Amino acid sequence: MKQDERNPRGRARGARKVERRGGARREPAGAAPTPPRFYYKGSRLKQLRAFLMIVKLGTLSRAAEALFLSQPSISLQLRALEQELGATLIERRRRRVAPTREGQALYDLALPLVEGLDQLDQRFHALRSGLAGGELHVAAGTSTIQYLLPGFVAAFREQHPGVKLQLHNVTGKDGLALLRSDQVDFAIGSMLDVPNDLSYEPVQSYDPMLITPPDHPLAKLADVRLEDLSPYGLILPPQRLTTYRLVDLIFQQRKVPFRVAIEVGGWEVIKQYVALGLGISIVTGICIGAEDRARLAVRNMSAYFPQRSYGVVVRKGKYLSSEARAFVDLVRPGLFMRRDYWEAGHSER
Repeated sequence: MKQDERNPRGRARGARKVERRGGARREPAGAAPTPPRFYYKGSRLKQLRAFLMIVKLGTLSRAAEALFLSQPSISLQLRALEQELGATLIERRRRRVAPTREGQALYDLALPLVEGLDQLDQRFHALRSGLAGGELHVAAGTSTIQYLLPGFVAAFREQHPGVKLQLHNVTGKDGLALLRSDQVDFAIGSMLDVPNDLSYEPVQSYDPMLITPPDHPLAKLADVRLEDLSPYGLILPPQRLTTYRLVDLIFQQRKVPFRVAIEVGGWEVIKQYVALGLGISIVTGICIGAEDRARLAVRNMSAYFPQRSYGVVVRKGKYLSSEARAFVDLVRPGLFMRRDYWEAGHSER
């Protein structure tokens, strides 16, 4: 090629210079142009973290606050991710947003991956130190803490004395709120209705029991029917708790009237009040010990009331920390292994 056919830097005539952020590259003349891509500062991990937070909190503004970013930054990250993947991930519904079908699929795939990366340092150091200095947070109700957990807690403390264990004594919506906000690793208790975003695996089941004073008229009956309970006042936990809801449901389904004489929390208090002759109660067999049978008349009511299961509850897609994994394996080995994130579990059957 002659000198006059070159520019001063020696580039062949007809070559194109393609401007890109961070530098330039050359393309031969006549080559097909590179398809444009949407670029935004940050990595795929940041985009996925923003997307997960949007789905979790339901609005871009709340997601931005949680990640300490501006709302425009969150919007740009979401837009970049959608253009990179070639799919609409979020749709607006009134004042909130929700994932599309493609968005839900990405959420289910990305959540355990991002959480795993976020917890990588903690899990690595925990494994390296043999669980010598980690923390474990568990949500549970009073009855679970008092009757079900002592053996598991003792075994865990013996095997992992360096782990700080905190039991959050909460029930119902308060426990689910802690679980969804990742303030606890998992929850242990009894559930009647399992929300779609949670997974529940029962590990123990107990029969329903009628308890009365030893000299009560019901204690002398050979066969206690549900209708036989109507004349007597019941002592039940507060209405917000599962036991009250279950008792109320069974009586209503069978159209049998009943009366609540005392509403009070705690199985030990209820048993004490029944022993004093202040009423009768339907309790779960988890709270009945040998000493209770010495002061109370106990009758199995499984012919009318269903068994109550107690189990472990986790947020779907959540990676269990090494500390949580060690405790759950004491309850039942293999619960919520990684396959559970994609396969149908107990709550989906």
